[in-house]
Amino acid sequence: MPNDPTLDASVQWRIDHGTIDLREPGYRGTAEAILDAGLATEVRRLISAGKEADVYLCGYNGASLAVKAYRLYRTSHRGGRPIKVDTMSWLAAHEFEMMRQAWKGGAPVPTPARRVENLLSMRYIGNEAPAPRLHDVRLESPESFLRTVLAGVDALAHAGIVHGDLSAFNILVDGERPWFIDFSEAVRVDRLGGSPWVRLTEASKLLTRGLQALQLYFRKYDLTIETEALVEQIVHRLDRFGVLE
Repeated sequence: MPNDPTLDASVQWRIDHGTIDLREPGYRGTAEAILDAGLATEVRRLISAGKEADVYLCGYNGASLAVKAYRLYRTSHRGGRPIKVDTMSWLAAHEFEMMRQAWKGGAPVPTPARRVENLLSMRYIGNEAPAPRLHDVRLESPESFLRTVLAGVDALAHAGIVHGDLSAFNILVDGERPWFIDFSEAVRVDRLGGSPWVRLTEASKLLTRGLQALQLYFRKYDLTIETEALVEQIVHRLDRFGVLE
């Protein structure tokens, strides 16, 4: 349904006369949208269903890739735009740009490919089955894996990105390698991320929250994340002009 009662007159007319469809597309409708957008040449199956988006295993001329489809209306988000398709397209565009920035900076994220409206394609992580989430895995070498995860958090920050929803649910485990996913709430913390004080303060808050969420997972291995020290180290490196001093 629309988010705002004050709709554009043309949109309101289309709703009143039944010429706009506000129903959430099902599997077939989403698959057709993916193919029509040219993001894939085949849609194989649904591999993940989240709060606001579904992920499909697809193929492009035989090569596997993942396509994330933000739901148009059936979502927990309450945007301020007339029709949710606009808001979800914005989220897809935002996530694509955050992933692209992180990937360009060498951070461990699936390679982003293309984005069309509320759909974005990226490298598929997995083999016959998709790589599991960290939350669902029992690690054989948790201390080593934690070091790699923290190095990934640092690499993201070095690329100018802080993950806005970091947790064991948003890290895939591919062998001994972590991959960070779900960047819909990520923020830029480089010089393009807004005023220095605002972006550095936001970075500190998000890093603290994310590392505390990871601590909830790693405590079952009796491992401790030195959250305060790590956040201070990363933010200090980002604060090139001593704004927070």
